[in-house]
Amino acid sequence: MSKSTQVDDFSRRQFLNSGMAAAGIVAGAECSLAQEPRKNRSDKLRLAFVGCGGQGGGNLGVFIKMPQVQIVALCDVDARRLAAAANQVPDASTHRDFRKMFDTEKNIDAVVVSTPDHTHAAVTMRAIKEGKHVYCEKPLTRTIFEARTVADAARKAGVITQMGNQGMDSEGNRQIKEWLADGAIGEVREVHVWSDRPTHSGKLPLWWPQGFERPTDQPNVPDELDWDLWLGPARQRAYHPAYCPFVWRGWWDFGSGGLGDMGIHNLAPVFDALQLGAPESVRASSTPLFPETVPQAAIVHYQFPARGDRPPVKLHWYDGGLLPAVPDVLDKGVELPRDDGILFVGDKGHMLVRGAGGRQPTLIPSSRDREYKRPTASLPRSIGHRAEWVAACLGEGTGTASNFSFAGPLTEAVLVGSICIRCGGEKLMWDSQGLRFIDNSKATAMVHYDYREGWQL
Repeated sequence: MSKSTQVDDFSRRQFLNSGMAAAGIVAGAECSLAQEPRKNRSDKLRLAFVGCGGQGGGNLGVFIKMPQVQIVALCDVDARRLAAAANQVPDASTHRDFRKMFDTEKNIDAVVVSTPDHTHAAVTMRAIKEGKHVYCEKPLTRTIFEARTVADAARKAGVITQMGNQGMDSEGNRQIKEWLADGAIGEVREVHVWSDRPTHSGKLPLWWPQGFERPTDQPNVPDELDWDLWLGPARQRAYHPAYCPFVWRGWWDFGSGGLGDMGIHNLAPVFDALQLGAPESVRASSTPLFPETVPQAAIVHYQFPARGDRPPVKLHWYDGGLLPAVPDVLDKGVELPRDDGILFVGDKGHMLVRGAGGRQPTLIPSSRDREYKRPTASLPRSIGHRAEWVAACLGEGTGTASNFSFAGPLTEAVLVGSICIRCGGEKLMWDSQGLRFIDNSKATAMVHYDYREGWQL
């Protein structure tokens, strides 16, 4: 790693010796990072938006309706998207470069980051250094090193954080934990998790294309787009509409395909309920590999160690329309959901969860589900994924469910799987404390990359 990619205030040794680096970290142990009221509190939380189109536009549509929020700054590298957002918030200042926004705007309390994955860390770290609370879209970062860096910095700064995997606010997410704690299916030793991304229920057209070579033609950069700012820290390349908007998810330099997209949503309930931390090993298989793009479909097998009195867990991920084998206990004629699902396999039964982020749990077969007496609700229910972050920033509420102490290790595990796919699927042993793959320099080299000159964390 070059010196330009290191965090200014912390050394690599400090990262590796930090509590966040421990392989056995319990991902969901904390309810929130810090719940102290923000300094110089006013009546409203003053928000800045970095990334105003796509998911950023969706976030803007939610936050703008919150009476306790004032949106004071907007930033986007695309002039058209920025203008559209400014039409909704005419009193907010507008910026193309988030660095200049932070240089000039001094009335920002918190930042919503909705940029492509490869710029999440750069924007988020600048916000943390400025002492701002952060809501960052998923996955938290594009590299494992960035995930560790951002989570550690947020913890030390004591800022309020939330990653944008909105399913964490669902009733189903809490039922999963309550039912498992109730012993509904016994000890869980194996879990299957899947998403149809990038396909639509296993069929064309794709959400975004994957599994192809880099285009060779070089069309002109659209007038509204600042291509250099869009690239940010990523390696230099000529503009092409194959990269943006949104289709960047299929490129390793910018995203991590279905696993980085929907894996964060669908794996979160598993990590939360089973208190998973870092995997100890991973192996994978996929459709044909391409140097720069995510394969069209993949299966990833994780092995997680025992956690206290909890047994080891085998976790299997499927994407691109691939599905696990249909369990024998599933009712005849009933199919596994093709879009998003989770199957918990316990010593005493099975739990099937339908929907992105684990929204609809049920026991199988249906006869078992009908006879099961649900436990009394015992966990706090969410006021809304974004709303709980705003409340926490204002010194209220009960905390954030996907704060960076949870989101960082979850993102790390997802990206361990991505690296395994890129390396051809061979079994890799992951040393989380050392931030490396054991006896595999090729895989370790993918833990981070050299940023372009002028960019750093």
